[in-house]
This record gives sequence, C-alpha cells and structure tokens, in this order.
Amino acid sequence: MSCRAADQCSGAGGDHTAPGKRLWQRIDRVDLARLAAVVVIAAAAAAASWLDVPWQATAGLAVLGLGIGCSPVMIAALRDIRSRRMSMELSMVIAIIAAAVIGEWVTSLVITAFVLAAEILEDLTMDRGRDALTELMGFLPTEVRVRFGDGERLVPLGEVRMGDLVLVAPGGKVPVDGTVLEGASSVDQSRVTGEPLPVDVGPGSAVYSGSVNQTGMLVVRADKVGEASSYGQIIAAVRAAQRSQAPVQRLANRIAGWLVYLALGGAALTFAITRDVVATLSVVIVAGACGVAAGTPLAVLAAIARAARTGAFVRDGRHLEALSRVDTVVFDKTGTLTLGQAAVVGVHPAPGFAEEALIQAAAGAEAPSEHPIGQAIVAYARERGWPAPAPDRFEYQPGVGVTAAVAGRVVRVGTERLMPEPGGEAKPAGLTGSGLGAEAKAAPGCPGDRSASAAELWDNAEAGAERAPKFAGAGTTVYVSVDGEYAGGIVLSDTVRTGAAECVERLRAMGLETVMMTGDNEDEAQAVGRRVGVDQVHARLLPTDKMLLVEQLRAKGRRVAMVGDGVNDAPALAQANVGVAMGSGTYAAQETADLVLVSSDLGDLTAVIRIARRARRIILANVVGTVAVDLLGMALAAVGILGPLLAAVIHVGSESGFILNSARLIPRPGSARAPGLPETARAEPSHSPC
Repeated sequence: MSCRAADQCSGAGGDHTAPGKRLWQRIDRVDLARLAAVVVIAAAAAAASWLDVPWQATAGLAVLGLGIGCSPVMIAALRDIRSRRMSMELSMVIAIIAAAVIGEWVTSLVITAFVLAAEILEDLTMDRGRDALTELMGFLPTEVRVRFGDGERLVPLGEVRMGDLVLVAPGGKVPVDGTVLEGASSVDQSRVTGEPLPVDVGPGSAVYSGSVNQTGMLVVRADKVGEASSYGQIIAAVRAAQRSQAPVQRLANRIAGWLVYLALGGAALTFAITRDVVATLSVVIVAGACGVAAGTPLAVLAAIARAARTGAFVRDGRHLEALSRVDTVVFDKTGTLTLGQAAVVGVHPAPGFAEEALIQAAAGAEAPSEHPIGQAIVAYARERGWPAPAPDRFEYQPGVGVTAAVAGRVVRVGTERLMPEPGGEAKPAGLTGSGLGAEAKAAPGCPGDRSASAAELWDNAEAGAERAPKFAGAGTTVYVSVDGEYAGGIVLSDTVRTGAAECVERLRAMGLETVMMTGDNEDEAQAVGRRVGVDQVHARLLPTDKMLLVEQLRAKGRRVAMVGDGVNDAPALAQANVGVAMGSGTYAAQETADLVLVSSDLGDLTAVIRIARRARRIILANVVGTVAVDLLGMALAAVGILGPLLAAVIHVGSESGFILNSARLIPRPGSARAPGLPETARAEPSHSPC
C-alpha cells in the first residue's frame, strides 16, 4: 500500500483538491482508470487459470496488468532505493514481484488492485483533512472596497493598509481586523471565534477578519491587515502546520520503517525454517505501516483544523502534541481570569452614614479622576441612579488618594493614610454649600438604616468612629471621610471573566493542576483565586518572577501551559511548554505564544486541550493497533494460516481502518464551536447590600 498521501498531507507535495467537490469528483481519473484496468485483467487472468488456458496467456495478462497498475508504486520504490531507504512501497514491490516469480499471477494482480484501491481511499481521506484547513485560505475576498475621500474603489486585499476605511456590504466577508465607524449589523464570527450565534455590532465595535456581515452596510477602519489579522494568523498557522512535523509524526515514520524491516526479517526467518515460498510471501504482504505513516499527519492536521473551528489556532503539530501532555495550567490573573476592570464588590458605611450618601460623596470626589478605581466608583453610582455633584476643588496624591470639595464638604477617598485619626478633625472654615440633597436610604438591616439627606447624615456622623477597619472578604479597599469624619469603606475587585470558574473546574476535572499568578497584592489575589477555584495562588510577582515560577514548575517535572495576555507575560509564555495568549491581549504576547484563543473565551482552552488529547489517543491507538496486527499477521502467515490473498486483505483493511480512525477528527463542514463552556451573560460582581 502506498504512503503517498502521507507525504502530501505533511506538505511534501501533491495537488490539493478544491474544497466542496463531491466524492466522485475528487477521485483522480488516472488512478481510477488504472484500478479498473487491473481489476478487469485480474478477472480475466483468474478466468484463464480456471479454464486451464495455457499459462503463457495468464502470464501475459498478469504482466500487462502489473505494468499498468504498479507504475506509481514502482516509481516510489525506485526513489527509495536511490535514497537507500526501506519503505512500504519497496516491500510491496518485492511481494508483488515474488508472487509473480513463483507463478501466483492472480495473487500478484489482486494485491496490486488492493493497493490501488486503498491508495484512492487514502487520498480521499487525506483530501478531507486538507480541506478542513485549505478552505480557510480561500475564504477571504480577493478584492476589497475602500473609501478614498468622497469616492470608493476596489483594491486587491493585499494592498489594504492600516487606517483604510473598508466597506463591507450585507453578506460580505470582513477582510481585516478593525473597528466599526459607521453602520450597524450582525456578524457571523464562527470561522474565527467559534461563536455559533451572530454578534450585534455598531460604531466602536471590534470585528475580526473572516467574519461574515449579515444585514447592514458597515464601514470598518482597518486596524490589522494581512497576516497580522485574526484570520491571517490562522492561515499562517495552517501553512506552518502543513510544513512542520510533530515529534509523534517523526516517531510514527520510524515505527513504519521498523515494521518494514521486521516484515522482511520475518520473511527471511520463515523461509529459513519452513522453505515455504508462499508462507514467506504472505509474511511480506501482511505487514503494513501506512496506518501509522499516513494516519498520524492526518490526525495532527485534522486536530489543528478542529481547534481553529473552536476559535483557537495552534501554530504547528509540535505544540499540539505538547498541549496533549500538559498537566499544569498557569494563568496570569489580570486580563486572563479577570477582565482587568475594577468593580465595586462591597460598600461598608460607617454608623450614621447610608450607602447612597457614602457612594455619592466618593463618586463626586472621584468624578474628575482617570484612575480605574475612581472610574469604577463613579460607574457604580451611575448604575444606581445616584447623582454625584461635580467637585469644586480636586487634588490627587499618587498612591494615596484624592481630596475634593463636594457640595460644601471636604471629601477624602483613598488609602488608610488619608483617613483622620479617631475623633476626627475640625471642619475647615470657608466651605459652604447646600449638601447633596439626595434622599439616601440605607439597605434594611445595614448601619445607618434611616432616611435622611446626605448633608444631614454627615452632620450627624458619630465622632470617634473607627479610622479604617478591615472588612471581610478581599479586594482593594478605599476609605472615605467627610469633613474629617470617617464615613466608610468601599471594596473593589477585578471583574472575573465570564466562564473563568467553569474553565478551571473543567481543567481540574480533566486531572490538570491550576495555578494563578499576579503582580497584585495577596488579598486581591487570594480573593480572585477563591472565586475561580484555582489550586495555587502566587501574588506580588514581577515579570521575571512569573518566568521563574514557570521554570520551577518545569524543573519539578511538570508540563506547563501558561495563559496570559500582556507584554509582561511574554517571558513566562516563552518559558512554558505551551504558551497560550488571549486574542484580546498584546501583540507581544500573541507573537510569543504557541496557541492563541482568538475570542479570548477560556472555554476554547478546555476544548482545544480535549482535541489535543483525543488526537494523541487516536495516534497511539493507530500505532499500537498497527504493530499488533502486523505481529499477529506475520505469525499466522509464517505457519501457513494466512495465504497471500487473505494477507493482502488484512494489510489493506487494517491500514484503511487506522487511517479512517484518524479521519474521525476531521471537522464536519460548517461545524463551529466544539464542546466547551456554555455561552452565558457577562459575569457581574456581586454587590453587598451593606
């Protein structure tokens, strides 16, 4: 059986049939005609033999049939002889010639027909594997409509530059990564992110190349073009995967070579012991290695294609194999397990203050602030419809907090260092105002559970309140004082990414250890770690510390996948066995990583690990199965139980079965997301009523 398809699948050559053709259109007409001719001649030779026609006629038919059918196998065998390399093609040529020499003309023709039929099946299967990848490459339009001044014109896709305004009509394909400037529509991003449902977009929305515009006209500013775009990176990864060989593929090729030598050695031993030429011939025929040699690259490429359909792309087979063996997943916190956006998770008014008054005071003081914490407090007040007056004065002390004059009150928001000592301080003279004037009702059962204006509450705040208590839970606490009186604390924490806890749970269920590392403080890190359920938490780490942590894990024999999104994660990503970058992350992280989660959905991580593990199981099953079938077949052939014809059937049948086993990984046309995390609404931080 020829292993030609294995070379083609690994990028060594061969024509790629255009995706979308029907089965009969994919079959090489020359191969089909050659097979038909051999089958007809074999039937004629069998009839001649049965009718006791002179052997010269049978031999003449056989020579004609072998001449027609053996040419591709013979060419490959001669190439291997010149390279001084033993191969299955060479062993099959030896078997066919040996059968002819001992007068088994019909046997030699039947073996040839089996080889040709199996080769056609092999090519069709490999074609499907290539289709799953090459259909990606022909998806983008060749020409793009670009706006220039007041006009528009069609330009080749390769000439589109960053900043160009690209027009995408309804039903059109988005050719670049960009930002929508005009229009509103729904886009199908399933080819890029694996998301099966259309996503609504409008001005300011990000769109990926490879998406399909569903309804309205869009004007998109090109932010990433060519191979820098999401789809371009997938195509680049596909091309790299077709050129590369995974370590397991090289091992499979070595095993295939060993099996050939084993078959020839077994045949020689059989002849030395039995002097039975037919048994010796059967030993050579029964052994097949193409199930390993061709099935392995098919499994690797099909797995990479399936991963791409889920919204993740693997750079090559080497990294897919490494991912299948990972036993530890290390997450950077910010931007990976969390969104990197602070949110209020707890409000703790001091006695005499209502939650609304506390938030109004803090939001008013923070209104001019550009600090993420200040913006989170302002957003919290806005979400609840609690108006916060703009401050008359504003002073920011880096690392400490802000001091502002809000509605005639001096409001301080910041660290414990900014809070007054117990007993308070005198109200500064010269500040007048009407107060916030808002009705500030505290939540039932909370401190300050009464209705009063913010000004009244502040005026009635108890002197001598605790300066800056520690609150249950964890996160970053900012403290608030009003006119020198401690008013309460606000706890903020990073927003956990949707699906992060489910991802960690699934990874642990798969037997992987999960680790989170961050440069944040210990309390914040432990809080997020508990919310997502990781096994270990490491806080206050510099970028070099993150890299050292990965090194230490690997030194302990752990196989590490590192997931990150920022420039500071790049050293750790490079140090890991497999670096995984979020699609929303920085260019540096994505360039360093071996795997990119295009949609930044952590569910895609669990899906691609499952795919990698499944590919490894299939490859191992093919290897073990091929070795077992060959050894058992050679033993049965050596003792005369298997004749040449039955040996050929077992050879072709087993190899075809193993190749089809690999083909199970090929994604079905139109399939998108593999089983991963359920699609849920964006997780919101929990808010304490007090």
